Amino acid sequence: MRPDVETDPGSTPLEMGDKGMMLQVLALHVPGLTQILAHVIAEVRGSVNKDINGAELLYSLLNAPWLQSLLKVESILHTLINSELKVRVHHLLLSLQVYEIPKPSNEARELYALLSHPHLQALLSAHDTVSLRDYEPDLPPLPKDLPEDEEAMRIVCLVKNNQPLGATIRRDDVTGEIYIARVIHGGLANRSGLLHAGDRLVEVNGQPVFGLEPEQIIQILTHSHGTIMFKVVPITDRPVNNQNMLYVRAMVDYNPHVDPSIPCADAGMAFRKGDILEIVDRSDTLWWQAVKLPSITACAGLIPSTSLLKRSQKELWWSQPYHPYTCVKTSGFRRSLRLCRQRRGQDFGTSQFCTLFCPTSCYSLLANPYEEVVRYQHHPEHPHRLIALLGPSGVGVNELRRRLIEINPKVYQGAVPHTTRPPKCHEGSGREYHFISREQFIEFGELRGHLYGTSVDAVKDVLASGKICVIDIEPYALESVRTAELRAYVIFIKPPTVEQMKCTRMNSHIITNCYTSRPFKDEDFQEIEDAGRNMEQHYCQFFDHVIVNDGLQAACVQLLTAVRRAQDEPQWVPTAWIRPTGQS
Repeated sequence: MRPDVETDPGSTPLEMGDKGMMLQVLALHVPGLTQILAHVIAEVRGSVNKDINGAELLYSLLNAPWLQSLLKVESILHTLINSELKVRVHHLLLSLQVYEIPKPSNEARELYALLSHPHLQALLSAHDTVSLRDYEPDLPPLPKDLPEDEEAMRIVCLVKNNQPLGATIRRDDVTGEIYIARVIHGGLANRSGLLHAGDRLVEVNGQPVFGLEPEQIIQILTHSHGTIMFKVVPITDRPVNNQNMLYVRAMVDYNPHVDPSIPCADAGMAFRKGDILEIVDRSDTLWWQAVKLPSITACAGLIPSTSLLKRSQKELWWSQPYHPYTCVKTSGFRRSLRLCRQRRGQDFGTSQFCTLFCPTSCYSLLANPYEEVVRYQHHPEHPHRLIALLGPSGVGVNELRRRLIEINPKVYQGAVPHTTRPPKCHEGSGREYHFISREQFIEFGELRGHLYGTSVDAVKDVLASGKICVIDIEPYALESVRTAELRAYVIFIKPPTVEQMKCTRMNSHIITNCYTSRPFKDEDFQEIEDAGRNMEQHYCQFFDHVIVNDGLQAACVQLLTAVRRAQDEPQWVPTAWIRPTGQS
């Protein structure tokens, strides 16, 4: 049997079912609803078989009292259907449908028991209470007498924390209006999505800002705590930044706090030569937004664009007193070919050759303040990357190269040098030297009228054999090995402190320019340290890895690890190595 359904006293039970149940629930809210509906049905039934003028019937229906009551019912139903009635009818229908089953199964009885459980009833009651509450803000109605030319404003509330706001402002000198100059990528304002470059600032925390200087507004923000409220007039045509991310290697140093042209020094980002920068916004032709990688903060900083940095470097260059540009020379402690290279450096140090080809010359820096780079993973089927060791003479570059090759000659090999002198009786072509007349060298030097050096073909021969080619170079050869063909991984062997060198090299000897061997002197150690410092200062942007040679055994282990990393792990390389020039 179906259990009785409880109703309010005085209400008339209706037949169960969706329609009957809905009428019963409405009867709980509208007194006399059942009588009104019954009266409507009786009137319509009495007019079915009568010949009545349509207009008179329509007029009588529209003026009938029961129609007014129905309209009132509809209004109440519209209010309840979206709140309490919707929830209660759903629950009531669920319960009644369980009981309407003629022969309820065990599952139906179990469902009824679950629905009747006090804990579930409490949960549904809590749900009903929350669903009936209005959480929308109670905003005052808009005034009816607004002028038609009134500008639309946006009220932005930001919670101040330890992070910077990430926006700069500017003042229009003609009108005195304050505008959002730029929104820094990753900052609080950018993440909110509510402030945009070009928005006109009207108030800050209820204080009008018209006519104020930007410094005064910054003081208001500095002394504000908790929530900061901005009233702005949004920009109508907001530019869309659809540029792709750009990664570059910095070829110069930059400090925003000594740059008088930067709009806001606090929003600037300092970087040094060799840093990898992710350019996240290039919409401004003069000031880009960038993040230094690896990034420790999501907020970007302002850096000068390529065109602005070129212009600044050119102005700085022309403002300096004239002096011939000279390459960084290394100490003359290394034997054989290294001595020849030093002679060559002395001969050509102040010539046009250095000016045109040295990678750190003023011409190179003005042309490429940033080098576009990409993340490159060496493919196992491609030739290995060339390993180029670089360091001042006497630091142990040759010895580290020799030890690395001795570890596994089947994997590592040096390039056979070339010379223009005739072979001696015990020498064979391609073994000690390649004996040639003239050839394009990676680097070369002259000794007693003959050229000695390493050619590109000699390096390519080693790489084509499947081995890793390891060479040592001078700084002026960097541009020759950093090509799409060789893809050199440059490792700088840095000298330790003078005190450390005295401990590790007390029994070592050097070969002087006069080809005589003698022990190290204190001034030799100081010369090595100074040469290493100058080399790092001028060429650090080209270094992929730095090893401090404070002990041959430890430095050799570090070198072996770095060489393996160069072949196995992704590295930042110039984009020109991967994509042809002009390809986007």
